[in-house]
Order: sequence, then structure tokens, then C-alpha cells
Amino acid sequence: MPLTREHTERYADALVALAAATQRPANIVNLGGAYAIRVEFELGRYLLATNAGGDLATAADGGGGTWTVEFFGRSDVRLAVADREWLVDAFDAVLNELRASDWWRGDGTTYGEFAPSGT
Repeated sequence: MPLTREHTERYADALVALAAATQRPANIVNLGGAYAIRVEFELGRYLLATNAGGDLATAADGGGGTWTVEFFGRSDVRLAVADREWLVDAFDAVLNELRASDWWRGDGTTYGEFAPSGT
């Protein structure tokens, strides 16, 4: 937890962007010494976003590298991953990968859309 507060301040814009895109809270988490932005979904699913090879950069400029967004299912099974220069682009790409996969069911019984219906 030593860098959680610093990363929360440094990545405030990224946290807001993912929270807005997913309509769920986004938080900085410590994964055994590596840090990531995590968004929790129902049924044990979650998303992790990093920008420094499986970690969040500690540099003042945020690292300048590419963003990796991973979507996990139950038992920490990785369902989709995407790398892009911008966080929002990586998020969109991982969503597109999920939608194109066998993991996705548009009828809402498995994954469905992230946004509540009617919005």
C-alpha cells in the first residue's frame, strides 16, 4: 500500500475515465508490489489497467508507455487483453475483443453491456 495514495493522485484522470466508461468505481490496487487500476464487475469479473509492463509507472509523466487493459472472469481467467497508446483506446479495444469472443452474450445472461439499459 505504500504507493497507493501517490498513484491515486497521479492517475486521477485515468480513474475518472474508467469510472465514467464503466459506470463503476475504479481504484488503485497493489498486486504483490505491482500497481494497477482495477474496476470490479458482477459475478467475480474485473478489469485491470497498467501502463508499465504489468505495473503503473511511478514517473511524474505517467510513464509515456502504452496502456494494457485486461478483462478477467471467475478464477482469474483472462478473457481479453488490449494494448494501446491511450487508456480509453485500450479499454475500447478490450471491449471489442470481448464482444467478438465466445465469452460475450448480448442477451445479458452472461456479460451483456456495461452501461445500464436506457442510458
